[in-house]
Amino acid sequence: MDVTLYTRTGDSGETGLLYGGRVSKNDPRVEAYGAVDEAISAMGLARSYTSDEFVKTLIMKLQKELFVVGSELATSSESYEKFLEHFSPVNKEMVINLEKVLDELMEIVKLPPNFIVPGSSPTSAAIDLGRSIIRRSERCVVTLKQQNQVFNDQIIIYLNRLADVLFILARYQDRELDFEVVTGENSL
Repeated sequence: MDVTLYTRTGDSGETGLLYGGRVSKNDPRVEAYGAVDEAISAMGLARSYTSDEFVKTLIMKLQKELFVVGSELATSSESYEKFLEHFSPVNKEMVINLEKVLDELMEIVKLPPNFIVPGSSPTSAAIDLGRSIIRRSERCVVTLKQQNQVFNDQIIIYLNRLADVLFILARYQDRELDFEVVTGENSL
């Protein structure tokens, strides 16, 4: 079977949305789902580094959920009903599940009362990279919401909660290591 990765349809600076429609590659919608895609990749890097089965399994679950988030963001409001025929949208149950994971991890990990410097291990650094990319996506989705281009409020809530989960997951990954923190005594 011959497969071509290039279509040339994006050569003019536009891209196709899921279920139809074309927008500029720098459209806020593309920025939002593009950041989700980046986060999925960063989380894949983290998953490839870790030997902790809990972390691997959780990251894979979160990556799959982010494909749903990205798909929903890549669908125009005109095509949203078509999206609903093929996917379940981001929903409150997904948020509740993130909160359960967050609560479980907070029982295990004791955080210092300081800022934590990312990078205690390659895995946690990749998780933190994913977290910061999710925060960017969240900001992009807020912009879309303000422009009346996102109608599912659960997306913003999900991304917000996911960033918290990734923060604590990185600390969980490094639970046997010392955290590098920023205190009032730190200076250049």
